[in-house]
Amino acid sequence: MSTPFFHAWRARLAAFGRQARVLSSKPLPHLEKLFASLLPPGLLAQTEEGTNSRDRVYSLRTTFWAFLWQALNPKAPCREAVRQIQALHCLAGSDLQVDENTSAFCQARARLPLDTLQRARKSAADHAEKLMSKPWHGWRPKVADGTTLSLNDTPSNQATYPQSATQSPGCGFPLLKMVGVFCLCSGALLGYAKGNKHQSELRLLFRLRKMFQAGDLLLADRGFASYVLMALLELVGVPCVFRLHGSRPDDMRKGLRLGKKDRLLIWSKPSQKPRYLPVSLWRRIPAELTVRVLQYQINVPGFRTKKITLMTSLTDAQEYPAAELAELYSRRWKIELWWCDLKTSMGMEVLRCRTPAMVHKELEMYLVGYNLIRGLMAEAAVIHDQPLDRISFKGSVDAVRQFSPLIATTRSSKKQKKLVRQLLQTLARDLVPNRPGRYEPRAVKRRPKPYPLLNKPRRTYHKKMLGKKTTKK
Repeated sequence: MSTPFFHAWRARLAAFGRQARVLSSKPLPHLEKLFASLLPPGLLAQTEEGTNSRDRVYSLRTTFWAFLWQALNPKAPCREAVRQIQALHCLAGSDLQVDENTSAFCQARARLPLDTLQRARKSAADHAEKLMSKPWHGWRPKVADGTTLSLNDTPSNQATYPQSATQSPGCGFPLLKMVGVFCLCSGALLGYAKGNKHQSELRLLFRLRKMFQAGDLLLADRGFASYVLMALLELVGVPCVFRLHGSRPDDMRKGLRLGKKDRLLIWSKPSQKPRYLPVSLWRRIPAELTVRVLQYQINVPGFRTKKITLMTSLTDAQEYPAAELAELYSRRWKIELWWCDLKTSMGMEVLRCRTPAMVHKELEMYLVGYNLIRGLMAEAAVIHDQPLDRISFKGSVDAVRQFSPLIATTRSSKKQKKLVRQLLQTLARDLVPNRPGRYEPRAVKRRPKPYPLLNKPRRTYHKKMLGKKTTKK
């Protein structure tokens, strides 16, 4: 440190610099000891120049782990993260005065590079996928599905992600639509595409086509059962198993018979090109496609649908029996539980950032936290020989929140390893009860408060109340 014009201040300012460096090396939520091994080496290192090159209280590492702590603690405000930063400085005996406002922390979150969060998400997903790699007939099954998220009602969010047309102006919330691709074996999110209400889920999945490689197997519901998508994936050696779209007839009397309720059909290329498809790809799609259509019955109590019709490009009935394809497609339902883990257990259903740029980073941080938890669950399942599907995701998040501070504050490496082993054992023991055929009606028992719904902008109600008070006077 050089201060040629203020020699008397040099020692004092240097001390402040040392304190900032020491404190920035101690992440706020104490999650680094637990999850750092799942991230790429040097991912959160301070850069030589640029945005994250200065010695700050809210360094890149501290901000990342603090943001992750917020993702693992539903509805945790920025103010609580700042209070923990203040407590950390007090514990370290620092003379630095940390601003009590959240402005500095929010600016630090805005400085987080989006590609850093994406690399962290992919690294955690790769870790979980390697641990739980269980091919199906030599294929790597992946499952895709879409969902929607609600955003903070700000002008910038409304401009990028407009609210539903059925809601009155000023009474709705911006709507973000996304399609995610998960690993069927580990449950980790491998990739996603986002858009607004004007973009269909099929179009969003088309943007993810490059993440599929030869050897992958795609499972999806009837909303993705497209001739164009199946043909494009077939060109790169990726077979598909979809539920038959409702617009196609399920007449099992046509085509070549492969077995009971199992037929081989020849479909023709659609006459009209989808608007999202480039002309170069449209020309590569073959004029005909051989599709296998099979039908089976579901007799499990509680299931709404009794008859399921599948379409697939796995045409060999001897190598891929209909019963095994039916069992594979039934596992597709797991993606609904994974979305529930993200949106309900982690609180991702409502994103609170006020600009689209920060919404994208908040979304990425939720997905980073989700994949890191799935990685720990995969380790617990492998070490203790437990089925991954039975390990409770919510219980895993709760256990991580309680064990991570103790792991970070324990100085002995031997005790740290013991705590990590105990954490994995706790995850393996916290199993979801096996309740086959359980029926859960989509109904709410707890009644909401008897307040009227807001069907007009709030300022309109405010003006109306002011008008009543003026009239009384």
